[in-house]
Order: sequence, then C-alpha cells, then structure tokens
Amino acid sequence: QVQLVESGGGLVQAGGSLTLTCVASGIRFSRTTMGWYRQAPGKQRELVAAVTYSDSVNYAASVQGRFTISRDNAKNTVYLQMNSLKPADTSVYYCNAKNFWVGELWGQGTQVTVSS
Repeated sequence: QVQLVESGGGLVQAGGSLTLTCVASGIRFSRTTMGWYRQAPGKQRELVAAVTYSDSVNYAASVQGRFTISRDNAKNTVYLQMNSLKPADTSVYYCNAKNFWVGELWGQGTQVTVSS
C-alpha cells in the first residue's frame, strides 16, 4: 500500500521541541524527495523543509536554524526535529513525497500547537 504516515505532533510551550516522523510505504524511498509542509487556518500550505534523495536540504527562512530535516533510507522514514518553537509555528504539518514513479504523495497531517 502506497502511503505516508506522520506522527509526533502535539502541544508544546514556546521554546520547546518536538520531532515529527513520517514513515513511507510502497514507494522507492531512496529515490524520493521528502518534505514537510505546514498549513495554518486561513493560510496557504507552505514548504517547511525538504531533503532530496542525494541528501540536499532546503528550509523555509522562518525555520532556518531551528528545524532540521533528516532521512533514514533503511527505515523509509523522514524526520523533522523542531527546536525553539514559536506560537507562529502552530499548524497542521504534512509529510510529502515526490518521485518519478508515483508523482506526489501527501500524508494525513499532524497537528502542532505551540502555546505562548
């Protein structure tokens, strides 16, 4: 079954940390660009971070230096380590996969809420 399953969201105080996890199945993970996006109420979905199959990474300016994306090809898993969280980081976070064979996939989303 082709799917992405996220976990790790929750409620955290400002300044705290969370790690999001996305496990992929049914895709050629090692040849897939993986990303994390987020969408707050009333706003467009935006890229947070992405890592290519060759381990090139890019980050949104708003999270640079606070968030780290990483991947474990042996586990078909991508992580998003989020530190120094701010209330502005409150969103639903979505895992995303892109490759030649499946095109683009989305996970179901996980809520991250940062309280002030």
